[in-house]
Amino acid sequence: MFKKSVKMFVCLCIAAITLNSCIGSFSLFNKVLAWNKTATDNKFINELIFIIISPAYAICGTADLLVLNTIEFWSDENPIASNAGKTQNVMGSDGRMYAVTTLKDGYEIKDADGKQVNFTFDERQKTWSVEAEGEKQVLLKMKDNDTAEIMLPGGETKEVSLNEQGMFEARMALGEGYYFATR
Repeated sequence: MFKKSVKMFVCLCIAAITLNSCIGSFSLFNKVLAWNKTATDNKFINELIFIIISPAYAICGTADLLVLNTIEFWSDENPIASNAGKTQNVMGSDGRMYAVTTLKDGYEIKDADGKQVNFTFDERQKTWSVEAEGEKQVLLKMKDNDTAEIMLPGGETKEVSLNEQGMFEARMALGEGYYFATR
């Protein structure tokens, strides 16, 4: 028994040393948790379900820890977290419904008339582009985690922060913001 415990301890130490900083998104565990939270409208029944399926949490957590998060660390992709190919119907700010399909590198958006627009991210150049009716145009270039460079009409660019103030500045630069003054 003691030898088995020592072997287990050594294996855990080796795993801790070799897999340090390998924290991933724990997607499988979180999907089970999200399902459990919304399984019913009654929190007491959801708690009962949690107790009954608690071994599933241990299995999913272990699979995430030892396999899926390691894959995510080395490949930057978690096979469970990927939403590529999934389509959702979304209500636009114009009151119309749009089918939004998640792609590996962006989104495909179709309206009820069948018109399609693709938003894609170029990993090498760190740019988001829009493609519609055969024409592709770069919308913005990511500078770092806090700033982006937006492309303005006429070929000019503007660097903005990736926060609410930056969104406001971008809308104003694109002419989509309005000031109202009253007396």
